[in-house]
Amino acid sequence: MKISRGTTIGTTVGPLVHEIDARWLMAYAAGLGETAPEYFDTARADGPLSHPLFPVCYEWPVAADVRAKTLSDEVLVRGVHATHDLRIHRRARAADRLYTTATILTVEPRAPGAYVVTRFETVDAGGGPVSTTDYGSLYLGVECQTETDVSGSPHLPLPPAGRGRLPAPGPLEGQGGEEPEWSVSVPIAATMAHVYTECAQIWNPIHTDRAVAQAAGLPDIILHGTATLALAVSAVLGREPAGPATPVRRVACRFAGMVRMPSRLTVQGLGATASADGRRIAFQALSGEGRSAMRDGLLIAAG
Repeated sequence: MKISRGTTIGTTVGPLVHEIDARWLMAYAAGLGETAPEYFDTARADGPLSHPLFPVCYEWPVAADVRAKTLSDEVLVRGVHATHDLRIHRRARAADRLYTTATILTVEPRAPGAYVVTRFETVDAGGGPVSTTDYGSLYLGVECQTETDVSGSPHLPLPPAGRGRLPAPGPLEGQGGEEPEWSVSVPIAATMAHVYTECAQIWNPIHTDRAVAQAAGLPDIILHGTATLALAVSAVLGREPAGPATPVRRVACRFAGMVRMPSRLTVQGLGATASADGRRIAFQALSGEGRSAMRDGLLIAAG
């Protein structure tokens, strides 16, 4: 199985239009087990506050479209979420009409398979930027057809810093193996993937259909990577003075392992530094078995 770089890189789908309403914003927060009133207060001037990871909801349909346009079914079932790099220009609001476009930036060979980075750019009805995400997928056991090298991007660690990608945020303190500054244990219910699927409106059967998951080579259904990241972000914001209202500019991570259900996710804070682009908070998450589920976590907050 191969992915052709020459015919895949540069493929664009969209824009796809979404009408954002309070019900969807509240459902996403509820699917994560959030209880902060800001996520559910329809009396707020802008309606309920959207969770920083809410962009994954309106990005999913166009993600499915661009994959269907460029990848065979045989390749698609081998895909796992490998990296995530989200830039938040402003949070989505109830009554927003959002337009999302997906563009495949690069296809690169990695030891486990083909690494594909897709950029999702979302603007509002006035053309103002809302979010930009570089979403990295790893297609296990799939080769890159490299007769024509159209990318020229180097093989660099997350966050990716190749041509056309978001600039890498640079090294962080607290990720050198030292003891975490804080740790939070988050329970993962047996039904969480099913609840998250419906609340986020993200449908991938490996997360809810055991037969499909096992046919894809997984031991069982696993929690969505975006849910794992969202739970970690919630834990980070829980330590911030402004809580959910913290002005989040960027969230990035590398996924490192499966989260099974039921289990517990341990989120660890690994230090914070001040920089020109804001307060940079490092974090990671461990699975219920104590293995790395997510590493190189980064949240940048304004100020």
